[in-house]
Amino acid sequence: MMNETLKTIYTRRSTRKFIEKPIPEEEIAQIVKAALCAPSGRGLQTWKFTVVENRQKIQKLAEAIGQVLGRSGYDMYQPEVLIIPSNQKNSPYGKEDDACAMENIFLAAHSLGIGSVWINQLQDICDDPRIRQILSEFEIPADHVVYGMAALGYGEIPTDEKERTGKVAYIR
Repeated sequence: MMNETLKTIYTRRSTRKFIEKPIPEEEIAQIVKAALCAPSGRGLQTWKFTVVENRQKIQKLAEAIGQVLGRSGYDMYQPEVLIIPSNQKNSPYGKEDDACAMENIFLAAHSLGIGSVWINQLQDICDDPRIRQILSEFEIPADHVVYGMAALGYGEIPTDEKERTGKVAYIR
């Protein structure tokens, strides 16, 4: 019999088609708490988590990303909620810390029946004026970078259970 933690890890998949259905506030709070419980280098916790629950504001950011990257119609899969971990630009562990937090977000969401997908377009364009203006509106500090964002919502269709593969070496 498999424990629930491993089952959650083994069955989580990215969701790329969301339906319009609100996520209960209590569940969003649990997901954010999971992010805050992620490890951080030297325990510095130089991150900030911004939770955007307004679909129009999320799409405003998506449109700006699309403009900057030349991707017409870009919509980040139209999530219900966007969690934006940001971190101090000068943090030596910021990228890794945010990656750990993102994984906790994805696993917590999946354990609650909520779909998720990593959105990674911002890390190189945070300081483009079109993007920084929106990040400022979201109260993300000017000295922070966004390495990835978690798009959350209920999936329109179930995700497939394809087997995960990769090379593994055991040295004994």
